[in-house]
Amino acid sequence: MGRVATLIVVVCIAALSTTVASGHKTAHAACTDLVINSGTLTIGTDNPAFGPWYGGGSPKGSPWKINDPSTGKGYESAVAYAVAKQLGFARAAVKWNYVPFARAIAPGKKPFDFDINQVSYSAVRAKAVAFSASYYNVNQAIVVKKGTPIARVHSIAGLRPFKLGAQLGTTSYQYIVTRIKPSQQPAVYPQNIGAVTALKNKQIDGLVVDLPTAFYVTSVQVPNSKILGQFPSPPGGEHFGMIFQKGNPLLACVNRALATLKKSGQLTRMQQTWLAKATGAPVLR
Repeated sequence: MGRVATLIVVVCIAALSTTVASGHKTAHAACTDLVINSGTLTIGTDNPAFGPWYGGGSPKGSPWKINDPSTGKGYESAVAYAVAKQLGFARAAVKWNYVPFARAIAPGKKPFDFDINQVSYSAVRAKAVAFSASYYNVNQAIVVKKGTPIARVHSIAGLRPFKLGAQLGTTSYQYIVTRIKPSQQPAVYPQNIGAVTALKNKQIDGLVVDLPTAFYVTSVQVPNSKILGQFPSPPGGEHFGMIFQKGNPLLACVNRALATLKKSGQLTRMQQTWLAKATGAPVLR
C-alpha cells in the first residue's frame, strides 16, 4: 500500500472514530436534554423511604425518614443510580424529591423526571401516568402476628373472616378486595406506616404488602410477626415500573437503560444483593 493510500485509510479511520464517538455523545445528550431541570436528573420517591428498597440510614437533621435515597443502597436507589449512569448523568447530578405515592400516580404535571416507589403497573394507572418497563416482578404477601388465630391459616379462603389492611390505592389493597374478598371491610391507610402500626397494635389481623416489604416489616417494624405466605401471581404477573408524566420522551431513554441493565445481568445482581431474602415464603392458594 502506498503512502497516499495509507494516509487516506488513516484519515478515514480517524473520521469514523470521531463519528462513532460523536454518535454516542449525541445519544447521551439527547437523553440528558430531556430533563425538567437542566443538568440534573430529578427522581421522586415517598418518605419514609423503607428498606429493602432504600438503605443506609438517614443522617441527623435530614428530611428523609428511615433512609436517605441518595445513599445508593437498597434496591430502588441502586437501580435509579444505574439508570442515571446509563443516561449519562454523574451521581452528583442526581437529585431526589419527596413525592407522596398518591401524587406520583395522579394525572398532571410532575415535579420529577421519573418516580421510583414500588408502583405496580395497572391499566387504570396507565391512563393517568406513563410506566417504564419492569424493573422488578413482584408477588403480594401477608404479614400477621405470631400466636394469633390468623397465624394458623393456610389458604386464601381461610383469610376471609379476618380484618385485613393495606395502603390506600395500592395493588395490595386491590388484591384484598378482588381476590381475597374478606367478609369484613378492609382497613386502608394513606401511608404504609399507618398500616404497619395498626398490625403492631392488633387493630388489623393481617397486613398485605409486596413480598420484599413483608420481609422488612417482619425483621424491623413489627416484633413477633411473620410472613404467613405469598399469593400466586395474577395472570400476566405483577411488576413495578418507574412513573413518568404522560408524553415524557425520557421514558424511551429509561427503557433502553433498563434493557441494557437486564441484558448485562446487572439488574439481577442488584436483586440478589438487596432482595435476596424475598424467597421461600409459602404460597397461599
